[in-house]
Amino acid sequence: MKYVFFDLDGTVTDSAPGILNSVRYAIKKTGAMMPDDETLLKFVGPPLSDSFVRYCGVAPEKTPEVIACFREYFTVKGMYENSLYPGIRELLEKLRCSGKKVILATSKPQVFSEKILTHFGVRELFDGVYGDTLDGRFHDKGALLREIISREGIGEEGKRDCVMVGDRKNDVEGAKAAGIRSIGVLYGYGDLAELTGAGADIIAGSVEELEAILTRQ
Repeated sequence: MKYVFFDLDGTVTDSAPGILNSVRYAIKKTGAMMPDDETLLKFVGPPLSDSFVRYCGVAPEKTPEVIACFREYFTVKGMYENSLYPGIRELLEKLRCSGKKVILATSKPQVFSEKILTHFGVRELFDGVYGDTLDGRFHDKGALLREIISREGIGEEGKRDCVMVGDRKNDVEGAKAAGIRSIGVLYGYGDLAELTGAGADIIAGSVEELEAILTRQ
């Protein structure tokens, strides 16, 4: 496996505190419906525009307004209410040392993703960082992965050497749409039923299991 694509939220960083605080701030400011705590966790990973519609009853045409409120909190505090998962830094270092190309592929806007990786001192461990645009052009993970494959010059043959690592079904479904394999991780915010139901090729229960999978391929 030459190219390893990592999701950010729930895969590289434990980002729930900042995301949920930002969601609560946006809901209170706009008067949208406040979900219960269990439902709020579903905001971690998938595109915000989809989640606000699905879980808060926000009309699709109103999502830009709600997301703007989300970013009022997120850009100042939320993105830093976050932490690296234990062992992730060491895993990234080992992958780079073994000659694998490590690329971030996240539904979070790229501008925020760069700042988060830099804040935690791991930006230099990624060969490339790709995320959504602020206007949502790449909110679909499949579209984002196809764009990465094109920009990195991987090509159709090279897809056999690619794998997407993520904790939610949109990571797995995006990988399928892009024609690459996927590893679903259980230490994030998705569960076994979600990841196997989406068709993950491999399941890793911990960062240690993920390392064993990636370093033997």
